Amino acid sequence: MRSIWRSLDPGLARDIALVLAADTLVGVSFGAITVSAGLPFWLPMVLSVVVFAGAAQFIFVGLVASGGNPVAAVLAGLLVNARHLPFGFAVADTLGTGWRRLVGAHLIIDESVAFALAQPSPDQRKRAFWVTGVSLFVCWNLGVVAGAAAGTAITDTDALGLDAAFPAVLLALVLPSLRDRHARRAAIAGAVVALATTPFLPAGLPVLLALAGVAVAEVSRGRERLPESS
Repeated sequence: MRSIWRSLDPGLARDIALVLAADTLVGVSFGAITVSAGLPFWLPMVLSVVVFAGAAQFIFVGLVASGGNPVAAVLAGLLVNARHLPFGFAVADTLGTGWRRLVGAHLIIDESVAFALAQPSPDQRKRAFWVTGVSLFVCWNLGVVAGAAAGTAITDTDALGLDAAFPAVLLALVLPSLRDRHARRAAIAGAVVALATTPFLPAGLPVLLALAGVAVAEVSRGRERLPESS
């Protein structure tokens, strides 16, 4: 892993390192929030190893901690993670074959996919995907363990602002992509759909419906291409 890190472009390595640091803090917040909510100490660690998807983990814990049905919490998490299906198609060429493909499928997360797709060549995409995925898996789980230990002593995680850590990281991850006007249109359309449907739909569904923003951006992109093909 160290040799792969050294082979990365310095700018890319710096960006990945910053995301690792931020997501480690989010892992700390997840562990602390879960345990301080009265859930078992082992639960955040098991979720982080088996699920390894921050949004789904936060939704599951939030619903269960508020008295929701665990089955409904699992279904909500699955709905949120449905976005990983198109992610898998997008980075299929980076996963390899055999057991590497199984491991790689588990490492398909927002960050690893975002860094992979931003690279210009297949070799660079593969390197960025695996470095980000493996490193983040380690850092996230270490953060969760530290947070769970801290959660036994912290009684009010909201007072520390830990509940804002996860959306802050996602915002930081998305901001560079907003330089592209099509990405901006997708983000704005998705945000409008999510905000409009959140008061009426169960947790998880607004996030899925927000994917309509991608369709809006693609329609816009297609219209711009029409004059070129005529």
